[in-house]
Amino acid sequence: MARKANHKKPTESECLILNVLWQRKQATVREVFEALQSKTDMGYTTVLKFMQIMTEKGLLTRDTAVRPQIYSTTHSERQTQKTLVRDLVDRAFSGSPGNLALQALSLTKVSPTELKKIQRLLDESQGGKP
Repeated sequence: MARKANHKKPTESECLILNVLWQRKQATVREVFEALQSKTDMGYTTVLKFMQIMTEKGLLTRDTAVRPQIYSTTHSERQTQKTLVRDLVDRAFSGSPGNLALQALSLTKVSPTELKKIQRLLDESQGGKP
């Protein structure tokens, strides 16, 4: 059975905007647009519309007391990543995080540092010493 997300999932374009805001903590539409210019061909009005929709979806908050308005994310990067991964596990891996991990690890070389982190998580999940 699928788990219900605690907030709406962002689209790919919305993730681009969220990444800018997570880096900057807060920004105007113009600042987000300028940060995205090298990554996407979205125009200013498209970024504005996305950010308005994201505010309606509860992904962003907007300070209307200042001009230009300043936006910030409603949820942390980690919370959003957890929601997206949980959804992916449920939809594409029949609820099995192990299958997701195996698939992810088979895609590319993993650094020794990442392997240590993965091992630590595995140990913790099995009740081992952290």
